[in-house]
Amino acid sequence: MSDCIFCKIVTGEIPAKKLYEDDEVVAFWDIAPQAPVHFLVIPKKHLAAPVDVTEQDDQVIGKMIRVGARLAAENGVADGFRVIFNNGKKAGQVVFHIHMHIIGGREKPWPM
Repeated sequence: MSDCIFCKIVTGEIPAKKLYEDDEVVAFWDIAPQAPVHFLVIPKKHLAAPVDVTEQDDQVIGKMIRVGARLAAENGVADGFRVIFNNGKKAGQVVFHIHMHIIGGREKPWPM
């Protein structure tokens, strides 16, 4: 998608502080972190939102979770981090390219 910010990060048109990249996924630091550790993991394939995931996408979504957990451990928050997918504007989704937030390192408990 030509106007998708995350697609532009995938192609290198927009720079990002990347933690990881392979043929299917990219992980990079969030530009507006909500905790000491806050990064995103995205598929290189454009999917607008979680509701757009099909059986064909099962492997890449699983890979996103595995990569996110590994990077959380590498960044010192293996013992406590959140995994968040937002779906739609009402849930707070701002960029319409599926992305997984990994957020950790807060001293106080997370609200429920």
